[in-house]
Amino acid sequence: METEEEKKEESTAPPLLALNHVSRLCRNVKESIDFYTRVLGFVLVERPPALDNFDGAWLFNYGVGIHLVQSQDEDKLPSDTHHLDPMDNHISFQCEDMEEMEGRLKEFNAKYIKRTMEDESGTKIDQLFFNDPDGFMVEICNCENLKLVPAGSMGKIKLPFDRHNPPVDLNKVEGN
Repeated sequence: METEEEKKEESTAPPLLALNHVSRLCRNVKESIDFYTRVLGFVLVERPPALDNFDGAWLFNYGVGIHLVQSQDEDKLPSDTHHLDPMDNHISFQCEDMEEMEGRLKEFNAKYIKRTMEDESGTKIDQLFFNDPDGFMVEICNCENLKLVPAGSMGKIKLPFDRHNPPVDLNKVEGN
């Protein structure tokens, strides 16, 4: 039986669905497009014309977007593009074949660190950490090996199985 507090918490939950996009400042948008499309398999998608007043690009794949924005201020970008610290800010992508991804990083001569974490039950998570061209860290992991256990919030995790956000216009194909 739900308590009044649990009912109140549930009714005030925001109507969120999923992560839509991550925005990244760039020293050079074209270099970042090249990195995210070639190394990570993102696809360049059209930006709304209202955004034509500044240089940038939108990429999409795997249910998430990456919005690249040409930086006007070098101080907003990481000063050390080679620093890798798994305990620092990063974005992480789920991977179904860590060996293939590591081979891909080698193919593109990306400097990376590899680590494996193991919990007390013997569950292992493999991780690869590397930087994009602007020094923002990216993690690739097989984190599905680790089960999410809600900490006192059982039943409050939303998984949008019935829709895809944003919708993809499959009728509009490049060149048409």
